[in-house]
Amino acid sequence: MLRLRSQLQAKKLPPDLVTLIDTIAIAGKDIAFRLQQGAMSGVLGSAEKENVQGETQKKLDVISNDLLKTYLLESNTVRGIASEEEENIVAGHDHAKYLVAFDPLDGSSNIDINSMIGTIFSILHAPTTETVSQADFLQPGRNQCAAGYILYGPSVMLALTTGNGVQMYTLDQRIGEFLLTTDHVVIGKDTQEFAINMSNQRSWAVPMQNYVNDLLAGSEGPRGKNYNMRWVAAMVADVHRILCRGGLFAYPWDNREPKTPGKLRLMYEANPMGMLVEQAGGSAWTDVGPILDIQPETIHQRVPVILGSINEVTACVGYHKNN
Repeated sequence: MLRLRSQLQAKKLPPDLVTLIDTIAIAGKDIAFRLQQGAMSGVLGSAEKENVQGETQKKLDVISNDLLKTYLLESNTVRGIASEEEENIVAGHDHAKYLVAFDPLDGSSNIDINSMIGTIFSILHAPTTETVSQADFLQPGRNQCAAGYILYGPSVMLALTTGNGVQMYTLDQRIGEFLLTTDHVVIGKDTQEFAINMSNQRSWAVPMQNYVNDLLAGSEGPRGKNYNMRWVAAMVADVHRILCRGGLFAYPWDNREPKTPGKLRLMYEANPMGMLVEQAGGSAWTDVGPILDIQPETIHQRVPVILGSINEVTACVGYHKNN
C-alpha cells in the first residue's frame, strides 16, 4: 500500500501542495492521539466559552484548532488560514501559495460519548499579492485545489481529492502513516438511505417536509421504495457513509432562525464536502443551485445543504423547484 506522501508525489502535484496536505495529515495524527486518550488526559468536556458562531466550545475544539494553526503556520506553505472557531483569518507566510479553511473538529458534541468526529479542510490558491485578507478567501468552491477530511472513528481515515477523483487512506498505527486503501471512491447514482435531523421537521420549508414525508411513505408512497434513515450528528461521519455506500445527507433551512440560510458553513463544511462528493460522482446542492458555484460573501457564511447520490439529490431539489 502506498503512503500518503508517495501517492501525492506520484500524481505529480506541486511540491508545496504535497507538503501542505502531508502537514494536515500530521496534525490529524496528533488530534487522533489526544482523542484516543479521552478522559485520561483531561480533554473531555466544555471549554466554558463560545466560538464566533455563538456555539459552546469543547476543550478539544480549542485544542484541535490550536494544533492545526501551529502545524499549518510552521509549514511555510500557507499564506493564510481561516477557522470555523475564529472570527478573523490568520496571516501566514507572505510568499506561500495556498490558503486553508478548516473546521478543526466537526461533530464535537459527539466527543463525550466516544462517537465519530472529524477534521474538514479546504485548500485554495492564494492571490498573487503578498498581503492576505479575508477577501482572498471568498472564492467559489470550484476554485478549490484540494479538499478532504480526517475521520476519527474505529480507524482513523483520510478522504482526499485534489481534483482527480477521491482517495481514502487509513492510518496504520504501527508505523504512524496514512496508507492508500481505496483508490477510486464512487457514489452510486441511486440510494434508499438518507440522513437528516428529523427533530427539526416541523421547522423546515414545505418542499423539504413534503420530500421527507414521501420518503417515509416507503414503497406505498410516490417514490415507490422503502428508505432507511441514518443520523450521526456529525457531517463528517454522515458524508463518509455516503462515500462508502451512497445515500443523501441534508441540513436544510428551517424557520427557527429565518434570516439564517442554513446551519452549515460554506467555507469550512459545504465547499470541501461538496467537492469530495462531486469528485466521487455525486451531487451537492442548496435548495436552489450547486454549492460549488456560490460566490461567498463572508468567511462564516452559512448555507442549506443537500448532497449525495446524484439521482436522489436531483429528486430532492425537484421538490423545491416545483413548489
